[in-house]
Formats: sequence, C-alpha cells, structure tokens
Amino acid sequence: MAGKLSVITHVAPQTIATAALVVETEGTGFTDITKDVARFVKDSGAAEGVVLAYLRHTSASLTIQENADPDVQADLVTALDRLAPEEFAWMHDVEGPDDMPAHVKAMLNGVSLHVPVTGGVMALGTWQGIYLVEHRRAPHRREVVLQFVGSGRHGGKP
Repeated sequence: MAGKLSVITHVAPQTIATAALVVETEGTGFTDITKDVARFVKDSGAAEGVVLAYLRHTSASLTIQENADPDVQADLVTALDRLAPEEFAWMHDVEGPDDMPAHVKAMLNGVSLHVPVTGGVMALGTWQGIYLVEHRRAPHRREVVLQFVGSGRHGGKP
C-alpha cells in the first residue's frame, strides 16, 4: 500500500528573502549551521515555503545529517576519506594532497539543500541538523547563500 498524504497546502510566493552566511571552519569536519538558518527563516518573516542553502565553494559541502550523536559525524568523515583518499594518484594536486579529494567529497555531498518551511519554521526531522562539511585540513572562510521563497507572516512583507 502506498503512503498517505496529509492536507495539501497551496501557497502563492509573496516573499523572496536572501542573505549570505559566512562560516569560519576549523578544518576537516562538520559545522552545525542549523541555528543560523533557522534565525534567517525567522528574520525573513517566513510563513510557508522553502529555504534554500547554496555553498559557494567546490572543496566543502552541505548536508542534512543526524544531530544527536557526534560519532555519526566522525564516522562520516572516515567514510568520505575512504571514498576519496589523499593517497590516490590524483592529477590535480597544485593546492596540496587534500585538495582533489575535497572536490570529490563535495561532489558526493553536494553544495545545495532545500528544506520546507511550515508555520514559520523548518520542517526538519527530530534528529536532523544542517551542516557545512569542510573537506580541507586547513581552516577556511566559507559563504552560504540563504534564500527563502514563499509566503510571509505579514502578507509577504518581512
């Protein structure tokens, strides 16, 4: 038997809000940006719609992942290292041995996400968080473009 749909909501987009989030990473690993994105959604006056996140880099990525046990993040870093090891004979190594593996890892995870917004809050699951994943060993300054598209709490005005 197929799944059961809940009530379908129709919204005519009235609001498009955009902001840039700058994230200073500490090197390889996960940086939780869930609260930053939630604050953007709130500040944008969002009611119903979608929030988009787009990372403007090719050696880091975005993902939605478990936010309860940090061992999950450590295991995911290990898994990505196994999928794209530094020790491989990469042709592109101008920026160091961790650069090309970082590009592969970013391609696997992706650089954009979208999350439904209902009642002015993101519809994330109980154990989900939004993360910027740094794939380079050195700290980097990363920029995430955030955009809300949908209806606003005040007739489309933030």
